[in-house]
Amino acid sequence: MPVLLDMRDGVAIVTLNRPEAMNAIDPDMRAELRQVWRRVSEDDTVRCAVLTGAGSTAFCTGSDLKKTMPPAESFAQLAFTGTGQEPMTAGMDMDTPIVCAINGHAFGGGLELALACDIRLASTNAQFALPEVRLGTLPAAGGTQRLPRLVSPSDAMMMLLTGDRFGAVEALRMGLVSEVLPPAELMESALAIARRIAQNAPLSVRAIKRLVRTGLEMPLDKALQTEYHVFGLLRDTEDRIEGRRAFQEKRTPVYRGR
Repeated sequence: MPVLLDMRDGVAIVTLNRPEAMNAIDPDMRAELRQVWRRVSEDDTVRCAVLTGAGSTAFCTGSDLKKTMPPAESFAQLAFTGTGQEPMTAGMDMDTPIVCAINGHAFGGGLELALACDIRLASTNAQFALPEVRLGTLPAAGGTQRLPRLVSPSDAMMMLLTGDRFGAVEALRMGLVSEVLPPAELMESALAIARRIAQNAPLSVRAIKRLVRTGLEMPLDKALQTEYHVFGLLRDTEDRIEGRRAFQEKRTPVYRGR
């Protein structure tokens, strides 16, 4: 199976499973990954997801260039008939949070997968690059748009225009990742974060993720109005009442997502 899905106590662990090809994305993996994200987003029992790669060398090295040749149709044909290929990040724009455990090389589309996640952790042996400019193309699965929203414009342009490779320490300096961990500790740290998220009120978690992502595209005054509106939607939910009762009674709240 090119993509593995393991459910554990409200956490969906998604593993890119082509270690023999450095977890490069071929057509089969692309299609299966899209199905996995659909399942994760539609399952109310999933409170958080963790994305990682099989093996210890690579998280994902992007598209498998040996198996992804350009289509025979023109770009116009694909664009205007609705048959164009979806980006490899298709399906990741969901309200369920995604923690990314970058366990090795994250190049090209692999880095773009990580950019589409909400929290990124890296192992000390991780390497990062967007080398598309060296191949006469560009990172078109969000690389030119998500990266400058996450790091400084200067750092983003350095990466995009040179195609240079850099390590985990530099990624931490940029703010591209939140933590750098020994390889043996990476997955457990990612799962610990996912579990803490999964223990929180699910409607609040989803609302916060949506507000952050949509608010970045709005003027501040409109974003604040939206925030207040969503606060009002949560005000009378059962989970908000349960959270307050649990606090008063000094016990762990039991959230039901309603």
